[in-house]
Amino acid sequence: MHHTSLIATIVAGLGLAFIFGALANRLKLPVLVGYLLAGVIVGPFTPGYVADQQLAPQLAEIGVILLMFGVGLHFSVKDLMAVRKIAIPGAVAQITAATLMGVGLAVALGWGWGAGVVFGLALSVASTVVLLRALQERRLIETDRGRIAVGWLIVEDLAMVLALVLLPALSGALGGISTAHGAGGIAGAFALTIGKVAAFVAFMLIVGRRVIPWILHRIAHTGSRELFRLAVLAIALGVAFGSAALFGVSFALGAFFAGMIMAESELSHQAANETLPLRDAFAVLFFVSIGMLFDPMVLLREPLAVLATVAIIVLGKSVAAYFIVVAFKRPKSVALTISVSLAQIGEFSFILAGLGVSLKLLPPEGRDLILAGAILSILLNPLLFAWLDKAMVKVSAREAPPPVAAAAQPHAVLVGYGRVGKAVAEGLRNRTPLVVIEDEVERAAELREAGYEVVQGNAVRPEVLMKAGLEKATHVFVAVPSPFEAARIIEQARAANPDAKIIARAYTDADVELLGQMGATEALIGEQEIARGMLQRAPRRQPPPAPAH
Repeated sequence: MHHTSLIATIVAGLGLAFIFGALANRLKLPVLVGYLLAGVIVGPFTPGYVADQQLAPQLAEIGVILLMFGVGLHFSVKDLMAVRKIAIPGAVAQITAATLMGVGLAVALGWGWGAGVVFGLALSVASTVVLLRALQERRLIETDRGRIAVGWLIVEDLAMVLALVLLPALSGALGGISTAHGAGGIAGAFALTIGKVAAFVAFMLIVGRRVIPWILHRIAHTGSRELFRLAVLAIALGVAFGSAALFGVSFALGAFFAGMIMAESELSHQAANETLPLRDAFAVLFFVSIGMLFDPMVLLREPLAVLATVAIIVLGKSVAAYFIVVAFKRPKSVALTISVSLAQIGEFSFILAGLGVSLKLLPPEGRDLILAGAILSILLNPLLFAWLDKAMVKVSAREAPPPVAAAAQPHAVLVGYGRVGKAVAEGLRNRTPLVVIEDEVERAAELREAGYEVVQGNAVRPEVLMKAGLEKATHVFVAVPSPFEAARIIEQARAANPDAKIIARAYTDADVELLGQMGATEALIGEQEIARGMLQRAPRRQPPPAPAH
C-alpha cells in the first residue's frame, strides 16, 4: 500500500481527535481534552504509532494562520487603534509581571536568571488558537471586551517576535551561546527588528490596502466561487509566508494583517465563510500537535515545579492582567474577560522554549515544564470561561446601564450602530421613539451627544435588552453583522416580547433560515433588497390598446 507520512499524520490526527473529542463531549468535558489526548497517544512518549513530529507542527501552523486571518476579517484598523491606549501598555505590563514571576521560579529551581528570562517570557504569552476559539464560541470577538483581548494578543505577538530576534543577540550576556559581538551587535539586532516590523506594517497599509481588495473584486467578477475561495486562501497563506520570509514577523501576525486589510472590502463576509471549514480542521491539528510534545512522566518527576508553573500561568498573570485593566478604569466585566482569556499559553511559548534550549539558555527540564504548563492551562481554560459566564451574570447586573426614558412608551429598538444601523437610526429618528443598543463605549458616547437615547452594552446579555424596554418595543431592528450573535439576540428578544416585529440583516439564505428559526419576523439580504428596488423602478406592462369600433 502506498504510504506517506503526511497522509498518515493527517488521518491519525483528525481521526483520533474526532474519536476522543466525541468521547469528551459525551462525558460533558471540553472537546479540547479529547484533541490533546489524541496528540499524546500519537506522540513519541506513548507506545504504538508515532506521528511525524516535523509535519504535525507545520500543519498546525496553517490552522493558526487561517484562524488569525479570520479574526483580521472582523477586526479593522480602526478597531485596533481604538484599543491601543489599553492594549499596548496593558500587554507590556502583564508580560513584565509574568516574566518576573518566571525568573523567580527559575532562580528557585537553580537555573540562573538568564534561563529565568526565557522561561518567564514563555509563560507570559497566551495561545492565539485557544484565546480566539474561546472568544468566538461566546460571540465576543466584535464586542468591546473582545477587541481589547485581540488587541492585547497582537501586542503580545509583536513582543514575542521581538524577543525571538533579540534572544540570539543577547544570548551571550544572558549566559548562553554568544551570537552577537559587543553592544553594536545587540543594538543593531534591535534596530533591524523594529525596522522590519515597521516596514511590514507600512507595506500592508499602503500597498496591501490597495492590492488585496482589488484582487478580490476582480476574482468576484468572474462569477467563479471556486476561484474566489482559492484567491482567499492564496492571499491568507501567501501574505503570512511572505511576511515571515521578507520581514521576519510571525505567520500569525502576517495573516492577521491580511485579514484586517481584506475586512475593508465588502466581500469580507464571504471570505470569512470560505475559510471557516479549513480553519476548524487545522485548528484541531494544532491541539493534536501540542499533545504530541507532552511527556506525561514530567508530572511524576517534577510535581511541585509543574504546579508552580501552572499557578503562574493561571493565577499569577491573570491576577496581574485583572488589576492592570481595572487600573485603566475599565469595567470589571472587561477585566475578568481579559484575565481569563490570558490564563493559558501556547504556540509562541513552544518556539521560545525551543530557541532557549538551542542557545543553551534554558535547560531541557524548563521546556518540559513549559509544555506541561501549556497542556494543563489549556485544559483548565474552558473551565475558567464556564466560571466567567456565571460570574458575568452578577457583574453585569451591577454594571447594567440605567433605564432610558423612551423605554416607558411604545418605541423601536435598534441593535448595532454600524453602517447599516446608522442608516436605520436616521430613518427612524423623526418617525418613532428610538432606543439604540451599542456595545462600543466611544460610539455610544457619540450617539448620546447626537441626541439619541442609548443603552451601552452587548445586546447578547439579557439585562441590556431589558434596559432598552424590550417589553414595550413595537419593532426591534437587529443590525449587527454576525449572524450567530444576531440569532442569540433575536431568540432572547422574541422570548421577552412575542408580539414585537423583529427585522434583522443577513448575508446568505442560510442566515435567513437561522434567524427565522430564532424568531425574526423578517431577515433581509442586501442583494435581494437591491433587486426589489430595481424592480420598483422597472417599466410596468402596458395594457393592450382597446379594439377600434
